[in-house]
Amino acid sequence: MAVHITLTESRKKTAVPDAPKHLVTPGDVITADTGYMRGHGTYMDDDKLKASLAGVVERVNKLICVQPLKTRYNGEIGDVVVGRVSEVGQKRWRVDVNSRLDAILMLSAVNLPGGELRRRSAEDELMMREYLQEGDLISAEVQAIFHDGALSLHTRSLKYGKLAQGVMVQVSPSLVKRRRTHFHNLACGASVILGNNGYVWISPTVNNERGESSGGYEQDLEPVPSADREVIARQRNCILALATHKLMLYDTSVLYAYEASRQYQVKDLLQPDVAEKVADDTRQRLQMESG
Repeated sequence: MAVHITLTESRKKTAVPDAPKHLVTPGDVITADTGYMRGHGTYMDDDKLKASLAGVVERVNKLICVQPLKTRYNGEIGDVVVGRVSEVGQKRWRVDVNSRLDAILMLSAVNLPGGELRRRSAEDELMMREYLQEGDLISAEVQAIFHDGALSLHTRSLKYGKLAQGVMVQVSPSLVKRRRTHFHNLACGASVILGNNGYVWISPTVNNERGESSGGYEQDLEPVPSADREVIARQRNCILALATHKLMLYDTSVLYAYEASRQYQVKDLLQPDVAEKVADDTRQRLQMESG
C-alpha cells in the first residue's frame, strides 16, 4: 500500500473574515464595572468580572456572558437534525443528536406506514423495532425542549425518516449555517442534509416520491453505482476540508468546494495541502460574490 509523506512547509496565512471582536480566555478580565450582572461563563474575582472559559463575550443589556467557541449542540425548536437511534424504549426511541442528552422521539410523533392517521395502539408499540431499531440513522425536526434540556423530535413530514445508502460526516455545530431549508439536491448529483447538530448526511440524489407508502421507513438496498459512490466520497472530503479550515457550511459553499475539487482525485483531497487549496478557492469565490 502506497503511503504519501510530505515534509513540513511554510503556509501562507489567510485572513479570517468576521473575526470575533471580543475574544477571551479563562482568567481574562471582561470588565471592572460592578454594574453588570454575571452570566454563563463568568465569575467575580477582586470586584472584577472574569471569563471562566474561552469564547466570545456577549452583552444583553446589563447581562454579560461568554459563549464558548466549541461546545455540544444546543437545540432550538424547528432545527433539522440527523441522529442515530441509541435505544428503543416504551413508546419512544432515544436518539443521539450530538447533544448533552439523547433526544426523545415518541411513537406518537412518527408517521405510521401508509400514512395512517389514528391513535397508536399496543400493536404499534410491539412493531417499534420494525420501524426503527438501534443503529438506524434518521432525519427529524426538533418539536420541543424538555425542562432538563433534552430535545423532543418528530418525523411527521415525509421528508424526514430513516436514512440509508449514504455517509454521515460529523462537524462542529457552529459551522452549519442556519438557512430556510437544510435539505439540498446539489447539481453534482448528491443530496445533502446539513443537520443543525453538526451531523451531515450525504447520499445519492433521492426521489421525493420514494417512501410515501411506507411512512419514511423504507430502505432502498439496491447497490449504489460506482459513479454515485465517487460523488459521495468527493463531497464528503470537500465538507471535511471546509470544516477543517472553519468555513461555514451551506448549500453554496458545499457546491463551490465540490467544483473547486474537480481538478484533484478523490483520495488526494485527504492531503492537508490539497484540502487547504480547495478551502482557499472556495473562500475567495464566496468573498467575490459577497463583496
